[in-house]
Amino acid sequence: MTRIQQVLFELDGHYLGHPYAVTGNALYNALARRVDDETRRSLRVSHGVFVPGEYGEYPAAASQDGYAGKLGQSLPEIASYEDLFVFRDAAQRWLLESRPRDAHNVLAVQDHGGRLAVDDTCWFGRPPGQRNRRRSMSWYVQCYVHADRDGVLPVAEDVLDGISVGGARNYGFGRLTVADSQVVDLDALEYSRVRTAAERGDAFRIELMTPYVLATEYPGGDDQSIPWWWRVESGELRRRETRLADDGESYTVNTVDHGQVVRYVGDDPVATAKNGVTRVGTHSRFGFGEFRLRPACEDRVPERSGMEGDA
Repeated sequence: MTRIQQVLFELDGHYLGHPYAVTGNALYNALARRVDDETRRSLRVSHGVFVPGEYGEYPAAASQDGYAGKLGQSLPEIASYEDLFVFRDAAQRWLLESRPRDAHNVLAVQDHGGRLAVDDTCWFGRPPGQRNRRRSMSWYVQCYVHADRDGVLPVAEDVLDGISVGGARNYGFGRLTVADSQVVDLDALEYSRVRTAAERGDAFRIELMTPYVLATEYPGGDDQSIPWWWRVESGELRRRETRLADDGESYTVNTVDHGQVVRYVGDDPVATAKNGVTRVGTHSRFGFGEFRLRPACEDRVPERSGMEGDA
């Protein structure tokens, strides 16, 4: 049995950190201070993605459909593999069409003496004459944790509640309050879309949700090559250098950048799909190496379905 614990935090104050995501390393270190040594060694923490507390509807691939109310303020029920990615899709396809999607692709910032911090609330104006002249929207952070041994999950809410991430934490920045949490058994989920596509002999693609580490200066972290089950041409992948901070030191990490799509040539798509959730490669403990497996006929952008060479 492979279990993960999904956690939805409400951003309770300004966040002085990466504007696209809260790194798994930041979340891991925030949690590690609150648990014993044995639990600390077992914990694996994903990157946290920003989620607007907005009205939405379930995406077409999800096991539920239709209007979902203020979907961004709680975790959706998880019955299938596709449900795991409702909030982790950077395009936020669950937002209602009436919501200001373009505004939700950027985060409002506040200037603190020349240092820019993400605001925990976004304000929207309304045309004159309407009952309420403006409304607010709160930001949330969704991540998940898992462990390499039994007895660690679920992590208690009082351990998760009130952790702080990012810079200026001593001044109250980056505080996260638990809004919702649930444990999911990956082995009990429905993988019918993946199984059906595999039985038909369809091609699959791998969408990198977080960077995949190739080389690292972090002590004990090994360099690694592109997995054999990715079909990529030489020079095809976009790479990025990032930093990993630990115990006052900063280490260079070279990665395959996230957001890219590669072709899958492995022979067990269901097992690969599960491994993508718990992540692969060096530094997977800190959120690197997360991916989603999709049948090629279910492209993220419908107009691209059936690209040449997918069959």
